[in-house]
Amino acid sequence: MGKNFIERHFRLSEQGTSVKKEFVGGLVTFMTMAYIIVVNPAILEAAGMPFGPAMVATILSAIFGTVIMGIYANRPFAIAPYMGENAFVAYTVCGVLGYSWQTALGAVFISGVLLTILTLTKSRNIMAAAVPHNLKISFAVGIGMFITFIGLVNSKIVVLGVEGAPLHIGPVTSPEVLIAVVGFLVMAALMIRKVKGAVLIGILSAALLAFATGVARAPAQIVSMPPDVSAVFLQLDVMGALSWGFFAVILTMFTMDFLDTMGTLIGASAKAGFLDENGNLPEIEKPFLADSLATVFGAVAGTTTSGTFVESAAGIEEGGRTGLCALVVAAFFALGLFFSPLFAAIPAAATGPALIIVGILMMSAVKDLDFEDYAEAIPAFAVIVLMSFTYNMGVGLCAGFVLFPLLKIVQGKVRDVRPAAWVLFLLCLAFFIFYPY
Repeated sequence: MGKNFIERHFRLSEQGTSVKKEFVGGLVTFMTMAYIIVVNPAILEAAGMPFGPAMVATILSAIFGTVIMGIYANRPFAIAPYMGENAFVAYTVCGVLGYSWQTALGAVFISGVLLTILTLTKSRNIMAAAVPHNLKISFAVGIGMFITFIGLVNSKIVVLGVEGAPLHIGPVTSPEVLIAVVGFLVMAALMIRKVKGAVLIGILSAALLAFATGVARAPAQIVSMPPDVSAVFLQLDVMGALSWGFFAVILTMFTMDFLDTMGTLIGASAKAGFLDENGNLPEIEKPFLADSLATVFGAVAGTTTSGTFVESAAGIEEGGRTGLCALVVAAFFALGLFFSPLFAAIPAAATGPALIIVGILMMSAVKDLDFEDYAEAIPAFAVIVLMSFTYNMGVGLCAGFVLFPLLKIVQGKVRDVRPAAWVLFLLCLAFFIFYPY
């Protein structure tokens, strides 16, 4: 692509960015979410899916969705198979309920088609616009706390505790945790000194330290051919998913994807300054469509629900503002098909601190929350705490959408609830009723 074409298509000057900033932003986003290349197929193995083919399907889905996001939506958001949805498929749908992974992929496909229809009819836009201001802010704050929690757990700074104290501080004197702490301090120090690329430098510094000390194994090889994807490609069982017994599964997948994407888009956009004066994301239907099409494609390729990643906030913080940033992420995922041994070698001790830093930055929006109006504050608080404490963005978002109209009734201000918000209320209420706990 010529320089003029890049400037004209992505409107770099208009967004106050440059090719260099977009590249760094895309690289940082990729580095913070590259774990999905290995983690997603590792989880799907529990559902009976072969690791190698599932890894290729994961990468292909990320490339497909992120390219659409970059070229069509011109937003710096990366798309890949969601954490949470993959665990739901592996451990609940296949593990507890006993369905095959092929049928589960059929349900993923159906939920993706439904989301695509809602997007094309602009119903998702209407619902997104019906989200009250305080809840929109809570998305950013809640995602910040959630992504911090993920970083703390991945770094083993926080570990599972015992009955009565479910969480506990990790082994802080262990080399792995110490490297994570060093990585965090490097990032924090560089940010205080306003050094560009602070997060990326911190990731690379921690990774090199982990390799040098033997905490993480340096990659034995750099390049390898991707595994054959045929074992999972086009293996979805749509007809098997079209049964009444599978209704709860499809509803859960649909609701989680719908709300996770909306929450991530609004939260990350708030941090990037993309929202308009009413707190809405202009042309939100474009990233919505990229998300839903990626889910459809992912099911065909052989992986679970895909959507916008909260880790995109890391690249935005480093200056990513346009779809060029997303294309850089997609390009690195494409390299991941051949350089997976290298990318997979970067340990959680290096990427975990980056998530903590991004969480700190996103939680800064808490100062804009209205805590004086309890009918507004309580739903927002529910969103923030339940996202993290249930380790599920969908649960937190649904709690907020259920509480908001109910508390507005109590307050005597039911007119503050838009008609589309009642649709979200019913959808989320159904989520809690039918969720296969």
